[in-house]
Amino acid sequence: MVDFGNKLNRLRTDKGLSQEKLAKKLNITKSMISAYENSIRLPSYDVLIKIALFFNVSIDYLFGFHEKQFLDTTNLTGEQIEILSRLIDQFKNKP
Repeated sequence: MVDFGNKLNRLRTDKGLSQEKLAKKLNITKSMISAYENSIRLPSYDVLIKIALFFNVSIDYLFGFHEKQFLDTTNLTGEQIEILSRLIDQFKNKP
């Protein structure tokens, strides 16, 4: 449960969102966001899906089962996706 709260907090702050702003975007209360981030409770399945879609991450990522994050390549051409893939590979291989 701790992993979820920490991940949510980091994702939220990385986007520069307050708990209140995130709550509005997810159509829940600020106190719910606070409870999630402080590992007091876990979200319902519906809210969990909203969170994963909003931050473009998997539910596995939110719960700490793996550290992969995803890039949204919607509306990019195949060539643009290939360029991004090569750039990511360069960063991974950089000493």
